[in-house]
Amino acid sequence: MPDDLRTTLDRVGDRFNLGEYEIDAYLAVLEHGELTASDIADRTNIPQPRVYDTVRSLSDRGLVELRESRPMKVVAVDPDDAFDGLRSSFTEMVDELAARYTAPTRETEAVSLVKSRSTILRYLEDVITGAEYELAVSLTPDLLRRFHDALAQQVAAGVSVELLVTPASQAPDPDEFDYLTVATVARARRGITSPVLAVGDGEYSVYATQDALRDDRERYGVIFNRSALGFLVSGFFGTVLWTTAEALAVDDDTRPFPRRYASIRRAVKDVRAFGEETFYAAVAGRDIETGETITLRGRVLDVEFESSEEVAALVVETEDGPVEIGGRVAALEDVEGQEIVIGRDDSPTL
Repeated sequence: MPDDLRTTLDRVGDRFNLGEYEIDAYLAVLEHGELTASDIADRTNIPQPRVYDTVRSLSDRGLVELRESRPMKVVAVDPDDAFDGLRSSFTEMVDELAARYTAPTRETEAVSLVKSRSTILRYLEDVITGAEYELAVSLTPDLLRRFHDALAQQVAAGVSVELLVTPASQAPDPDEFDYLTVATVARARRGITSPVLAVGDGEYSVYATQDALRDDRERYGVIFNRSALGFLVSGFFGTVLWTTAEALAVDDDTRPFPRRYASIRRAVKDVRAFGEETFYAAVAGRDIETGETITLRGRVLDVEFESSEEVAALVVETEDGPVEIGGRVAALEDVEGQEIVIGRDDSPTL
């Protein structure tokens, strides 16, 4: 790294590398304009013996001035003046760093553990923008605002979006916020204990606690990419979170057929919603007893669905007779459906 860039990094790092006491003292002085050491000790949690070292550190950084009177006074420096010299340096530094930046691959291992808030947010964005036909998301109101445009683009592109907003007490009022611009169906759930998550096309998912997004370093997020374990996040969303939430908005479901699904639950719900109409299915999956890869097509004869959404299945008429299709890790049905396409007029293709 060139010496001038390293020097700039050193300067910026030194200026902003403030400890807890320095931050408290600096904010107190900024608010009042001028304080004595005793005033600072009274207005903060800084022990009296530590105040002098703290304000001298701030003075060395050019953030305050010390007037050696009796008692000594700590005077705030206008932030425009204190940081003026860094503005252009900071901009130039970011430009130079960006020029040297080599973007890491977006591919992750099958299962990854991340602890950085910014990394969790990046993967949330990746899942949301990368979904091709099916997306399930659980977001706080702040995250809903953050990803509003990305969700709106997905809805406009015909992606089925199930949106859960939590906690419900802070969710935007449906009379004032158009949920159907960002979701096919939206619900709200009580409690800050609800996790933040996103599942795209049943293959790529992110799970994190709300605490993890408050910069709590002891928390974490889990990424499932192309992993059979990803169904855990989707199943948890569908059976635990979604079924215990209250409706906010549901669209009139005018998306055209054929439709692709990663979730048997969503496929069954769509078929049921259209009553007695005739539907056809194409399914790729596995025989639940042998594990053999199976692809089948045929007319949908029946559906099974429980109000708890814990049981969902399709019965498809094939050349070899009726076959019952379940979801991931199905055990009661004949086939574990991994990818499902539902059509109206004829058997669709995968």
